[in-house]
Amino acid sequence: MEEYTLVVRKPCFGLPTACPSCLPVFFYLKFANVPFHLDYNLTYPDSDKIPYIESGEYVTYNNEKGGIIERLKEDRIADLDTELHSVPEWISTKAMISSWLADAIKYELWVGTDGSSAEKIYYSDLPWPIGKILFLKQLHKLKQELGITKDNSEKIEEQTYKRASLAFGALSSRLEEQNFLFENRPSSLDALFLGQALITLQALPETSVLRSKLLEHENLVRYVDRLKTEIVDAGSSSSVPNFNASPSSAAPRRGPSNWSSKPKSKPKREKTKEEISFKRRSKYFLVAQLVSVVLFVTLMARADDAEIELDDVEGYE
Repeated sequence: MEEYTLVVRKPCFGLPTACPSCLPVFFYLKFANVPFHLDYNLTYPDSDKIPYIESGEYVTYNNEKGGIIERLKEDRIADLDTELHSVPEWISTKAMISSWLADAIKYELWVGTDGSSAEKIYYSDLPWPIGKILFLKQLHKLKQELGITKDNSEKIEEQTYKRASLAFGALSSRLEEQNFLFENRPSSLDALFLGQALITLQALPETSVLRSKLLEHENLVRYVDRLKTEIVDAGSSSSVPNFNASPSSAAPRRGPSNWSSKPKSKPKREKTKEEISFKRRSKYFLVAQLVSVVLFVTLMARADDAEIELDDVEGYE
């Protein structure tokens, strides 16, 4: 079989990747027995193209219609959901996992906790000022996506946790003591939920409300622990390669090398054209990010000024 490369965000919290978009794809490929190896992209922390899969001339990105898993089905590379697409309960369960639980994890990572987990997953490899401001930019974007305002923040919080609690309860009843959610075999729903659940249990702080709600369901926790042991822990030596923070090109590409170990001293050598080109493009990237951040802060400041002026006018009236 042809081997694929799955490019994801970096490993952390004891997981091959703690990115909510990446980890389900990792499990889907594992369940489908598709041969692949992991590579990491640390250059574009806010890119919606990550994760992506490539093999030779074939490549599919996360931001394509339906996402990577749907593309893998359409391209006949791996389809775990054969004969499940038309099952009403499977369809409703997919909608619940893809909306209620997906929104709950976003909310908890960025809003419901102190944000330290999100910073570690996405921005910890960037210089502090840029990483921090990009974090605030993404936080603002997420609040807009979830419709959070000062007036409805408490209502959104209550609704988010209520839906997550209902979803966990429904999944617990659905799973009972089976090995998988449907027909006792893995499907894309198992990959989606397993990724979400592991991030909830391992990446979120112990004070997380979402984490506590998941821990209420012992059969779900056993299910997650068993699959983690079988897939992640058993294959940790081969599934999670070492790497460094400098990919070989400015576009998201492969780049395994030593990440967790301290860099060994090497004799000085002359830089190649590719390294010089990459260094130049990295500077352009950081400058572009800094410019976008400055523009973002400027626009936000103007918006706040406009609101203040509007309030003053209303006060005079």
